[in-house]
Amino acid sequence: MTDGPIRLTHRAHARLRPADDARITGGFWAARRQTNAAVSIPQGPAKLEAAGNLANLRAAAGGTETAFAGDFPFQDSDVHKWLEAASWQLAHGPDRELEREVDRLIALVAAAQEPDGYLQTYYQVKHPERRWKELDWGHELYCAGHLIQAAVAHHRATGRTALLEVALRFAAHIEATFGEGRAVDAVCGHPEIETALMELYRETGERRWLDLAAYFVDLRGHGSLEAGFRRGGAPTPGSPYWQDQVPVREARTATGHAVRQLYLLAGAADLATETGEAELRDALARLWTVTAGTKTYLTGGVGARHEGEAFGDAYELPPDRAYAETCAAIASVQFSWRMALLTGEARYSDLIERTLYNGFLSGVGLDGEHWLYVNPLQVREEYEFRPGDHTARRTPWFRCACCPPNVMRLLASLPHYMASGDGTGLQLHQYAAGTYTAGGGTVTVAGDYPWVGRIAITVDEAPAGTWTLALRVPPWADRVRLDGRTLKRPDTGWLRLERAWSAGERVVLELPLEVRFTRPDPRVDAVRGTLALERGPLVYCLEQTDLPPGVRLDALTLDPAITPGAEHRPRLLGGVTVLTAGGRARAAGGREEGWPYGAEAPEPAGEPVELTAVPYYAWANRADGAMRVWVPRA
Repeated sequence: MTDGPIRLTHRAHARLRPADDARITGGFWAARRQTNAAVSIPQGPAKLEAAGNLANLRAAAGGTETAFAGDFPFQDSDVHKWLEAASWQLAHGPDRELEREVDRLIALVAAAQEPDGYLQTYYQVKHPERRWKELDWGHELYCAGHLIQAAVAHHRATGRTALLEVALRFAAHIEATFGEGRAVDAVCGHPEIETALMELYRETGERRWLDLAAYFVDLRGHGSLEAGFRRGGAPTPGSPYWQDQVPVREARTATGHAVRQLYLLAGAADLATETGEAELRDALARLWTVTAGTKTYLTGGVGARHEGEAFGDAYELPPDRAYAETCAAIASVQFSWRMALLTGEARYSDLIERTLYNGFLSGVGLDGEHWLYVNPLQVREEYEFRPGDHTARRTPWFRCACCPPNVMRLLASLPHYMASGDGTGLQLHQYAAGTYTAGGGTVTVAGDYPWVGRIAITVDEAPAGTWTLALRVPPWADRVRLDGRTLKRPDTGWLRLERAWSAGERVVLELPLEVRFTRPDPRVDAVRGTLALERGPLVYCLEQTDLPPGVRLDALTLDPAITPGAEHRPRLLGGVTVLTAGGRARAAGGREEGWPYGAEAPEPAGEPVELTAVPYYAWANRADGAMRVWVPRA
């Protein structure tokens, strides 16, 4: 794809710029993207029809349907996210059937728009008297943001303007409505409009959209929701839940609803990138550091509390009560990528890799049509698999269906997150097999990563003179091999190969994929005394379905004294490398069936048992049942 979700202006104060052209052509991510293209995206319109989202658009347009369908005021956003996903898919090549569906839904959206530019079916159909009066829960600007992002994607992918014209009319209506001295002077309860307006500025070149995005970023944290949008039974709008209690530049930690917080920070990062404001940039780096270091799960998931879908305190990371919403993982990738471009630092792409392979990818089933809304790191044997969005069971769709089309749009635009360029050369952030053009050159990446650590990079084209190919070395790789030479991981995380290049030159990077026992920070009380298994970028888990008969997952311990092994099984879970490790299984009975406390005494070691661990992203694809990432140490 020649364009993606971020197109920096020539005035942007970014160290790096997204690749000019990026194409994933094979390997792990190509397979997942093919399922997205062949299964997930095509089923979208039927799902949206069944859930009533499309009927709402027809009702707003004056059709025969008159009632609003769905439980949430933000039903429209699911349509907009699907349109964005489908547009990025069209950027990869013609698909007449998909194009017809996109055109059909764009026509529905356009027909539903009011003459003044307003568009949100919940308030058009159900509560027209409440327009712009429920900013805390109404999500009007949130829906507008997703519409704008869909319109930008469609314009970049096809060159057509039908959806962009709808978005521009709505943006102009928002501009006329919001601001000091205007009808409304407040932020939205759910950030999203900020990133959208910044990208609309980049797409059109009109400074007014940057100024409007800056207004929303600057107003956040000054209690504007508190001033006029408090509703009974809801969190106090000025509370940390809404990120409206302290301005972004003064904030010291991530708080409240995880998706809201990260969407806000992504928009602020876009603003800092285009304006070059150092204070905002430094605040964002501080907030990313504390979030990644104290509030992020091993899988890259974020959001420790079901209550409020929220961040918890520092090191409050319970595995069994992890919320780790799929949308929050996507928001984390969006924020981290913007910081990677802004600063040029490898650590942001380190977290992107962890999140993509684990906390994000677990959100969609291997079949492309079953989803997880929440992504816990442990499911107990007695877990009650209730219906609904918040259960640890893969589901065909959700009552609150924010996650499925969000996954679709990230997978469809995934090549955009692989590489970047600057005045010195090209940087490879992720190792997906494909071809990438940036920084004046083109490279082809080949290999079977993450299963195999050998990655071959061929320079297809490079400018005359000195040119730099920069390879990100993950933090778990203390040593790497480059063309047979062993090298220490650079302190910056970037292995920079600076020289004159000739077309056809190839370098081979070998990343160590030994199995690792990972221990938690001792301040994470919920998993103290446990270990996790990792290999390369993948986090592994144990599932009940892989245990010998009669062995209970909750009775297992993991023995680090036994050297673990790795074995690729092409017929399992679409082809995965499993890990084998030694452990012990306590016998049933005793304290497990009685009073759960007792005098201090040695725990029985239990019988030896061989354990089989599968990649975390693939859990719950065979059967519902117990699962855990963190296992007590023997």
